[in-house]
Amino acid sequence: MNEKLEYKDRHYYLTNKMEPITFKLGSRHTGRHPLMWYDEEQGYQRELRYATNQKSVFVDEQNGPVTLEHIIFENGSLFVPKTKRNLQELLSLYHPHKGTLYEEYDAVVQAKDELLEIEMELEALNVARNLEVDQAEAVLRVELGSKVSSLSSKEIKRDLMIFAKRNPSLFMELCTDDNVVLRNFSIKAAEANIIKLSQDQRTFKWGSNGKKLMTVPFEENPYSAFASWLKTDEGVEVYKSIEKKLK
Repeated sequence: MNEKLEYKDRHYYLTNKMEPITFKLGSRHTGRHPLMWYDEEQGYQRELRYATNQKSVFVDEQNGPVTLEHIIFENGSLFVPKTKRNLQELLSLYHPHKGTLYEEYDAVVQAKDELLEIEMELEALNVARNLEVDQAEAVLRVELGSKVSSLSSKEIKRDLMIFAKRNPSLFMELCTDDNVVLRNFSIKAAEANIIKLSQDQRTFKWGSNGKKLMTVPFEENPYSAFASWLKTDEGVEVYKSIEKKLK
């Protein structure tokens, strides 16, 4: 009833960039660390156990004394030669932690993933190269914070390209987020003292006369909330006024 595996050497690696010097993966069922596999044909859970002197990894198919052995990942990876057929079956077909603690290396899948990453990086770099300085500053502020205000236009372009290369998915997400530009606009207005945020970060006021503009909703980022408010009928007029003062 066992599924068929291609007869070849296999590599496995720990997920989530885990690379401890050694990592012991569960190799037999215990009360504290269950190691079971649901057999749909039989309709019940079957106990798993890795024994070097047995052909099967299912306890109910093993006979006589068993020789147990630990499953050890070293520096985040494990090589299993084709001669260790039962261990490959356990790791590739039945182990419940496949897909959570570890994965099997697949050259084709790996190549596809790397190709997608390269294509996304190239797209992000191309977008970064063509961004206007104002939008570039808005996107980069998410990465650098207030430091971006002291950068020259060439420094902004340079750091933007680095950001796009390092984290292309986040970069592309920010480039399509209208609120990123408006949030940067709001921060620049505050830095220029055109608007003021109260100490409790709940109220925006005009910097010139202290007149209240809007109240920040509870538990929202104040500048994100102000950016959204600028899109309202009342906020559009305030936006136009701030835009004139920033020029």
